[in-house]
Amino acid sequence: MDLKTEFEQLVGASGLVTDAQALEPHLTEWRGLFRGQAPLLVMPADVGEASAVLAFCQRHGIGVVPQGGNTGLAGGAIPFSTAERPQIIVSLARMRAIRELDAENYTITAEAGCLLATVQAAAAAADRLFPLSLSAEGSCQLGGNLSTNAGGINVLRYGNARDLVLGLEVVLADGRVLPMLRALRKDNTGYDLKHLFIGAEGTLGLITAATCKLFPQPVSVATAMVALPGPADAVRLYGEARGMLGDELVSCELINRLG
Repeated sequence: MDLKTEFEQLVGASGLVTDAQALEPHLTEWRGLFRGQAPLLVMPADVGEASAVLAFCQRHGIGVVPQGGNTGLAGGAIPFSTAERPQIIVSLARMRAIRELDAENYTITAEAGCLLATVQAAAAAADRLFPLSLSAEGSCQLGGNLSTNAGGINVLRYGNARDLVLGLEVVLADGRVLPMLRALRKDNTGYDLKHLFIGAEGTLGLITAATCKLFPQPVSVATAMVALPGPADAVRLYGEARGMLGDELVSCELINRLG
């Protein structure tokens, strides 16, 4: 089977990468500790194409490695394709639309290929805050953030990525689409299936879009850097700060002397 021809029929020529040089960044972990192999990278342009790709792969026994911005440091987004166990990379980089921003409901619905910084900027333009923030926010993608349940620096106040999600759109391995993009906060109906996919690193399904919570922009921000003798003192300082500030304490980072 000519995989290039087959996948080109599903996503078009612009949704396929087979050139070795263009594939290289997708086969190597950021630090260079892991290097994999895959014959091609497939980039669906919408949920219909993503569904068709996964259904095709299941029918023909082709492994799928979802990859966001490939900014992780654990090697989870690196494919290891062999002749006996072929794998392809699926990237949602072409699915990067902000589908809806409801400022009054404090929600945003964005596709999985959106850069985290793009989601932050869209929220800020509406005088709202999307609090997930990490050093790779200019290159990591929302789908990857949710698939790894990213934490970032603001976990103390806003929680992990899991705590910011109200609904998901997910494509299962057989191509079925779960339309769970609900924006209702007080939703107490049945099983909360979205949590099966957040943090699952693409093993149970491909997240293609998410409805996330927004928050008010802070009126003011104060940042302090404190020099302390050791980690135990930092823990005590954190406890006192949390006691005084409560949920107003957004983040607390320990940086050693070398850092």
